[in-house]
Amino acid sequence: MKNSDLAVGVFDTHTNAEGAVKELEKAGFDMKKLSIVGKDYHSEEHVVGYYNAGDRMKAWGKLGAFWGGLWGMLFGAAFFVIPGIGPVAVAGPFVTWLVGALEGAVVIGGLSALGAGLFSIGIPKDSVLRYESALKADKFLLVAHGTADEVAKAADIIKTSGAAESAVHPA
Repeated sequence: MKNSDLAVGVFDTHTNAEGAVKELEKAGFDMKKLSIVGKDYHSEEHVVGYYNAGDRMKAWGKLGAFWGGLWGMLFGAAFFVIPGIGPVAVAGPFVTWLVGALEGAVVIGGLSALGAGLFSIGIPKDSVLRYESALKADKFLLVAHGTADEVAKAADIIKTSGAAESAVHPA
């Protein structure tokens, strides 16, 4: 993802985010270049963190059908409890960058581990702070990465798929 252009959409509901993912898939966008991040309310266990690289996760609290459907389309899955944000589910290649930020103990002033992961892939700090705030407000982030042409196409689809906010971040 690093050294790729990025398109980021903020969605108010999981339904809108899922619709955008389906539109991107229909348009032929490479699902391995797409990540989604959102809060989850899994309360059966006190999970600190979990990730995998292919198999589906089985339980995701009240948004289980949403996350389960996305695992079928996107590569990689993770669940973390991030101080200041709470339980966060992640699907797609952003999992690798977030795990890298956690394992490397990346600390960027004023950012959570999630924010450090976003910053490490090239998103400016002011945008990272907006995206962290959106997640705290129970919104969903959809991140597409790739060449300038791929990202421009993805950004157009994200904008027309109900994103409350969208932006392109060049490499």
